[in-house]
Amino acid sequence: MAVSDLTVIVTAVILNRVAGIYFPFSFLSITPVCSLRSAINYGSIDCSTYLTVAFTIDRFIAICCPTLKITYCTRRMAMRIVGIVITSCCIKNVFLYFIYEPRYMVKNIPWFCNIKDMYFTSLAWTVYEWIFTILSTCLPFILILLPNVLTVRSILVANGARTRLQNRNIGKNQSDAELEKRKKSIVLLFAISGSFFLFNALYLITIMYVRIGNLTYASGSDFNNLPFVLNESAIMLQFLSTCINPFIYAGTQNKFRAELNNLVQHPWRLLLKKLKI
Repeated sequence: MAVSDLTVIVTAVILNRVAGIYFPFSFLSITPVCSLRSAINYGSIDCSTYLTVAFTIDRFIAICCPTLKITYCTRRMAMRIVGIVITSCCIKNVFLYFIYEPRYMVKNIPWFCNIKDMYFTSLAWTVYEWIFTILSTCLPFILILLPNVLTVRSILVANGARTRLQNRNIGKNQSDAELEKRKKSIVLLFAISGSFFLFNALYLITIMYVRIGNLTYASGSDFNNLPFVLNESAIMLQFLSTCINPFIYAGTQNKFRAELNNLVQHPWRLLLKKLKI
């Protein structure tokens, strides 16, 4: 999840937004590279989104389905799920490479990306666009919200049962290790899920507002146009979400902090080892 968030920052923020603003005539603006960047951008965002979905479902199974947990919540299964998510997101977004055409031709070199007219008139592309919108915005919200609701319900029931058992055993000072583990899992779960809802809600609202109202805005920066402002604000918050998630991992996961600490200290350990030799 941290790697996918970092990929969004590198591809969508640095190589796309920053490079597009400050280096508009670099090789990144050549049409084939521009088309590839678009596919990679959406693919990386989808990977980050659906890995959050996978994590939410994983925590739901770990907390609410003890029988399924034995076979599902394993390292091998996690590797498979990550592989499936990345492969599916790549397949879903690879078609975006073919929707662009050059805006200019300079010395037989195609520059910048314009969406082809057939993208707006072809039935196949219209169906793809709706599928793309549903899979990228609506479905993740449902797949995160529903397991979270069920997880909360299960925790409330379990906590009530544990409280009743502890009331019967008054005088026995027993630490509830399982409850502490659940609390840590819930903190991480709701921190990531809450961050996703908070920073992606505007994007979903914008999509619905534009689709239902059949609104458009001209290319370029028009800050007097409401759909443009909403769209750009939603994208900014979406990028901000991927920046915040790694800090959430570091703040809530002891193992993540330990590995990060080892990563920082490892070069210095090697240097000290070399100097001693």
